[in-house]
Amino acid sequence: MKKVASRSTKLSRPVGLSDGAVKRATGHDWKTWFTRIDRAGGGKLDHKAIAAHVGAKYRTAPWWSQMITVEYERARGRRVKNQMCDGSFSANTSMTVAVLVAKLYGAWTDARKRAKWLPNAPMKITTANKNKSIRIAWDGGPTRLSVSFVTKGAGKSQVAVGHDNLPTLTAVKKSKLYWRAALERLRAMLND
Repeated sequence: MKKVASRSTKLSRPVGLSDGAVKRATGHDWKTWFTRIDRAGGGKLDHKAIAAHVGAKYRTAPWWSQMITVEYERARGRRVKNQMCDGSFSANTSMTVAVLVAKLYGAWTDARKRAKWLPNAPMKITTANKNKSIRIAWDGGPTRLSVSFVTKGAGKSQVAVGHDNLPTLTAVKKSKLYWRAALERLRAMLND
């Protein structure tokens, strides 16, 4: 795991969820969680071991075990926002559009439609779950896309793009700008 040198290892405040949110969900605030993990040797454990410890010892649900571990790593300077436990980064962008989910999904899976809003995209769809999700190999390299589709009410749907395996925070910023612009083009095309 890559260390983030610019962050203090003495931080005790999380960068994501509030104290109130974690306490409502788990019965404990961040200070309590961080103290427990520190006492269990969290400073020397990797992400998987911390999450396993939190889940097993305190019987937290898997999602909360992961969230507590991520916040601990962020607070201790072992991870920054958008950074994964392997040191790579992930960028996420979403948009709600006024079309049915099948039309939104089709704008991604039909190559001719996709070329109108995402021309010359360096992508290959590797897995598709109709009207639900798509996995994409991007640019012939190590980065991948996870695209999900959700109905948001009468005549509305949402697309969420996760661009994973990015090498730096700069790449995250570029990816977010790229996908926001692409999704705006997609919305404009679908609303014509």
